Amino acid sequence: MALDLAAPPSDRALDAAPPDLSHVFHRLNNQLGVILANAELLEARLTDDTQRARAGLVVSGALDAISTVQDLRRLVGLGVSNGR
Repeated sequence: MALDLAAPPSDRALDAAPPDLSHVFHRLNNQLGVILANAELLEARLTDDTQRARAGLVVSGALDAISTVQDLRRLVGLGVSNGR
């Protein structure tokens, strides 16, 4: 099917092949995992209570973001893998 470049961008997007969302979610999860691991490492090693609390906020945010990615996967019908 040819892509109509004269059509508005929103119409062209509907005609184009959908991106591999599974791959996008996988990449996003990988990056969130890196953030989570480093924040957990900081949280464990920091001695200053204020800094440890800030690292804890990053841990919480990363966990929330991972959960959001899982919710999005379910919404688009891709399911959720058993991995972290």
